[in-house]
Amino acid sequence: MTGFQQADGVRDWRVLDTGASAWFDAPSLTAGAALVGRIAELTAATGLPDVDLRPGGVRVRIGSAGDLTPVDVELARSISAAAHELGLTADPAVLQAVRLVIDTTDRPSLVSFWRTVLGYEPAGTDGLGDPSRRDPALSFHRSPPRPPRDRIHVDVVRAPNAVEAARAAVGQEPSGAYGVALADADGNVVDVVPGDRLSKEPETEDWQVLFGAIAHYPVDSPVKADGFVSAVAGLADDAGLPLMVDLRADGVTIDSGKDQWEDGEGSATSRFVDLAGRIQTAARGLGLSADLARPRFVQLGFDAVDVRAVRAFWTSVLGYRHDPRAFVTDIYDPRRLNPVLFFQQMDAADTERRQHRNRIHVDLFVPHDQAQARIDAAVAAGGRIVTEDAPDRRTIVDPEGNEVDIVTRHQA
Repeated sequence: MTGFQQADGVRDWRVLDTGASAWFDAPSLTAGAALVGRIAELTAATGLPDVDLRPGGVRVRIGSAGDLTPVDVELARSISAAAHELGLTADPAVLQAVRLVIDTTDRPSLVSFWRTVLGYEPAGTDGLGDPSRRDPALSFHRSPPRPPRDRIHVDVVRAPNAVEAARAAVGQEPSGAYGVALADADGNVVDVVPGDRLSKEPETEDWQVLFGAIAHYPVDSPVKADGFVSAVAGLADDAGLPLMVDLRADGVTIDSGKDQWEDGEGSATSRFVDLAGRIQTAARGLGLSADLARPRFVQLGFDAVDVRAVRAFWTSVLGYRHDPRAFVTDIYDPRRLNPVLFFQQMDAADTERRQHRNRIHVDLFVPHDQAQARIDAAVAAGGRIVTEDAPDRRTIVDPEGNEVDIVTRHQA
């Protein structure tokens, strides 16, 4: 348990990878937006913390894991008090954060490559992070050389001009089955996919399809952000469409979630287009202009011989759900706070690739009081503990050797 978590009045909060986090259940976007309003009041002079509004609740993240201060403790107490006054209940057990770790002998080259293709920024002493802190961070660890062709790869979807700029900057022509693959100096593959417009109509020109339909509006005032989010929540609840709304100190991102905007055949539903247009009108009414370069979508792909077994493992250890569509292998966070994973069939005869240790693995940060439950779930789903030398980290491999480190924070 961390020093922060030993303070009085913060039992709703847990320290994960970056600062302290809390989740408050809420029955609707509008109910959650009421808490956003209270947080905006509390932080009017200092700027909003990271607030993620979902149809089922609100996640709030404050401070940084290595430097949580008495001011952070007081803010956590105040946010919890506001949530309780609104009748919202905390559920710390659902909190988690996913990070990708890449082992390499050439850290400078890989950092430059991944910063370019993802549009990330330096974060911490050895990593990169999404400027909006919506998609998973990356860390780079020094290790001996390993064979190419990992069983894990990354997909990123960005605006078309950002994709073209990334290809030019790394000096590669895209390759692969879909003509979108780029590779770093170690051979790690990322599919860099250009997005598209939601529709050709000017009423939705702020919206892009990046596997999900996304719009981002820079906002530098907590009060204005709160007003906009309240309007978005009301419009989405009225339409019966479960949007994701993420507030940062410098802007608001609205996201349908992967494929939630479309009709099953790749076309936008009329209901979603109508809602997107109404949200754009509300934004323009507040004097907001969209930033088309900021949003991105990141997901992780796993190649597996026994897709069913590997998928079951990751569903269990992450607490995810299966996408109900029979023609996809996606699993997703039920609160849509962490990245989608999908699984692809690989050739059982490719024994060399199956047997070598991946250069990429997943770090899963969980609350200190939930780590054992996650470990037990992973083992019950076919995982095997391979290292348990440190009290705050356990390495587990899935049925085909893909690694996840279950990590807790003991100092903050």
